[in-house]
Amino acid sequence: MVQSMEMIKAPAFGENERLAVYRAIRERRDVRQGFLPEPLSDELLGRLLEAAHNAPSVGLMQPWRFIVVRNIAVRQAVHKIFLDANQQALAGYEGERQKNYAGMKLEGILEAPQNVCIVCDSQSSQGHQLGRRTMPETALYSAVCAVQNLWLAARAEGIGVGWVSIFEPNSLRCALKIPEHITPVAYLCVGYVNAFAAEPDLERVGWEKRTPLKSVLSFDEYDTGWDDARPTP
Repeated sequence: MVQSMEMIKAPAFGENERLAVYRAIRERRDVRQGFLPEPLSDELLGRLLEAAHNAPSVGLMQPWRFIVVRNIAVRQAVHKIFLDANQQALAGYEGERQKNYAGMKLEGILEAPQNVCIVCDSQSSQGHQLGRRTMPETALYSAVCAVQNLWLAARAEGIGVGWVSIFEPNSLRCALKIPEHITPVAYLCVGYVNAFAAEPDLERVGWEKRTPLKSVLSFDEYDTGWDDARPTP
């Protein structure tokens, strides 16, 4: 006689805890303005970095490294690198799109009292190459997971985070003395803010709009209709 076996499931979080996780995901914003001058305490910044450090990583290699940037002279140098790259980016647009780009605030490097640069050591021996022999790029993917962890923890703490990617990489390396074998992944402006926007800034100003989940979801194989639906540049 075959006895039925009851399926045992790992326990879920309580309802309030679940709702808090989904709220942090839903209300996370890329903050570029409204930073307050009060710096984060070492304890609070430590919690955010610990959350980032708890991210998943291929082979448990933990390839991320965190550079906390508070020195105003260093931030001014980084800001200059942004301004140069931003001017080049502006020149790449035309007409109304260029006007729209010029009117957007895309960083808070000097306004935020601290910045955090997350870099990746893709060649680290930690993890013994598990998962990287076939897909070495997963080291960078792991570092991005750390960015997301920090971002969500920051939102739960009421802390704004803005990811600045408009940099010439080698210039950023020089400003922060990052070795050639280390890859800059994310430059983050971090601090208390006066408010979180109800919707993403880029959506609010009409730069782009979100696509619904159903338009990017398929089952069992790639949907070739996605290629046909690509927007024109």
